[in-house]
Amino acid sequence: MEHIFEFVANHPLLVGGLVSLICLLVYYEMRKGLPSVTSQQLTQLVNQSDAVVIDVRENNEFHKGHIVNAVNIPFSTLKDRMPELGKHKERPVIIVDAMGQHGGMAGKILKEAGLTQVMKLKGGVGSWKADTLPLVKT
Repeated sequence: MEHIFEFVANHPLLVGGLVSLICLLVYYEMRKGLPSVTSQQLTQLVNQSDAVVIDVRENNEFHKGHIVNAVNIPFSTLKDRMPELGKHKERPVIIVDAMGQHGGMAGKILKEAGLTQVMKLKGGVGSWKADTLPLVKT
């Protein structure tokens, strides 16, 4: 532990820069982030608000297991397939990915295209599985 304090004392600019960078990354992620929903909230939105679930994983991952009635639009083809989503502009749209890594970027694309109620599943399909909720294999 004393080595850490010694390192900090000997390298204040390096440590200060690292702390500043971490703070900036946290701030940036908080500002750009979409609202997240839990698995339970996703289920309620689908049942009560007719929400659309868009799974942005690749086709092979999607077919291994996906949320019931989810629409598979791989992230790599999302911009090209935007016309398909135009009919959902007034409905809540929930983005699902493997573990939450593409949700923010996909949400930004959807919002720029005019969809207003865009959210992401917190933790992606990984959290859905962790909550022991069913997946459909096709």
